[in-house]
Amino acid sequence: MSVAATDTPKAPKTSRDWDMAAIAPFIALALLLLLGYFANPNFISVANLLNVITRSAFIAIIALGATYVISSGGLDLSVGSMVAFVASLMILFMNSGTIGDPMLMLIAAMILATVLGAACGLANGLITTVGRIEPFIATLGTMGIFRGLTTWLSQGGAITLRDREMQALYRPVYFGTLAGIPIPIVIIFVTAAIAAFVLYRTRYGRHLIAVGSNEDVARYSGISVNRVRTIAYVVQGLCVAVAVILYVPRLGSTSATTGILWELQAITAVVVGGTALRGGVGRIWGTVCGAFILEIVGNIMILSNFVSEYLIGAIQGAIIIIAMLVQRLLMRR
Repeated sequence: MSVAATDTPKAPKTSRDWDMAAIAPFIALALLLLLGYFANPNFISVANLLNVITRSAFIAIIALGATYVISSGGLDLSVGSMVAFVASLMILFMNSGTIGDPMLMLIAAMILATVLGAACGLANGLITTVGRIEPFIATLGTMGIFRGLTTWLSQGGAITLRDREMQALYRPVYFGTLAGIPIPIVIIFVTAAIAAFVLYRTRYGRHLIAVGSNEDVARYSGISVNRVRTIAYVVQGLCVAVAVILYVPRLGSTSATTGILWELQAITAVVVGGTALRGGVGRIWGTVCGAFILEIVGNIMILSNFVSEYLIGAIQGAIIIIAMLVQRLLMRR
């Protein structure tokens, strides 16, 4: 009985007992909200905050998939190009008029985007695991392939959804609301809840973290390292597909420039959220918080006029460096 008592987890007594890497993103978010209020009182309005979170949907959802890949010890630099490629094929399919009924066509297009996203993720996973190519090199290569195919499909221009009836039918997927909440926000939290459940409550989630923590130990424990990592890339592809399904009704168009630097933003959101780039740690809700932080920083810059909005990319690059430095400091505690 005494052994069982000592095994019972205890509540943290001091600040050193808290997992600061998990808490830090939420503290940073709270401080940013406070800063935004002082920069411009309109920042804290419900309408502005809902707008900011809605705009973060694409990166937040893609970053959830990146959390799986990075937690497994991998990396995916192709997500921005994958978005452009999958979105282009989705719009071309809807423009083909293969199915006469607009609703059935829309459903089929969403299914197509999901299958394409999963297939692209599977390709990345197999190249990395079966091909034994470093994730950085493998996904750098597929990034070029997806971007090149998109340029070829669009002939260097834009691919636009032409059917007006289809546009009207599809538009509420991004611009609509559910109980007063924008649908993209609902999708962010539903996707995050599913991702959190799988990562924290299933055998696959435990295997994923084990593989990212120590590949050799995981292999000796009977875990199929290649299978676990390949599935992580498929999850990344599925998250890209969800982001595409949200992205297409927003503009109704895509081009070779769609999704440029989205991989940087997704990785930044993951790192800011407390997930370690070395693998073995995955923080789903921290990733969502990280995506919100990136969008809020941009919004504050625009509202305050303290810094030119053209420097948003530079600020995001600085954020990922600072986040890595903070992670290293917290690891030394």
